[in-house]
Amino acid sequence: MGALHAIAIKASDVAVDPRVLLKCMYGCPTWNKNWTCPSTPKALRPWEFERVLKRYRAGILIHCDDKKLSQDISFEIERDAFLDGFYLAFSMSDCTMCKECAYPDKNCRFPKKARPAMQGLGIDVYATVRKFGLPLKPLKDHGEPQNWYSLVLLE
Repeated sequence: MGALHAIAIKASDVAVDPRVLLKCMYGCPTWNKNWTCPSTPKALRPWEFERVLKRYRAGILIHCDDKKLSQDISFEIERDAFLDGFYLAFSMSDCTMCKECAYPDKNCRFPKKARPAMQGLGIDVYATVRKFGLPLKPLKDHGEPQNWYSLVLLE
C-alpha cells in the first residue's frame, strides 16, 4: 500500500505513558484546534485508553514518510479488518482529513473517519516504535524528513 514498514505487533507492545499528554498540552501547536485532539471535551484520557488497549491482542504498526499516506493506509487496514470479521478494529493516525479543522465552531466533517493520533491517547510513540527498530527522533528543524506512524488495533 506504500508504507515503508507495516509490522504485526502484540497490543501489549504498545507503550502508554500519561506524560505524553503533557507534551501534547505544552508542546503541540494544534492543541485545542481539532476534533481529534485530546483537549476536546469527550476525548479519552491515557489512563482510560490503557483499559481499552488491554482488550486488544494485536495490532499493525504502519510507518510512512507521508502523513496522509499513513492515515489512508490505517483506514484501509481498519476497513479490511472490519470486513474480515474484526469488527472492533480501530485505527489511530494524525488526522489529515481537512485542510483546516472545523473545531470548535462546527461539527467534524468526517466523524466516521476521524481518529485520534496515537500520542493523543497517551501512546509513547517513541518507545513503541523503537521496540521494533524503526526510526524516530526529534526533528532539529522543520525541513528534516519526518517519520509518520499509525496503528491499527485488532481484537
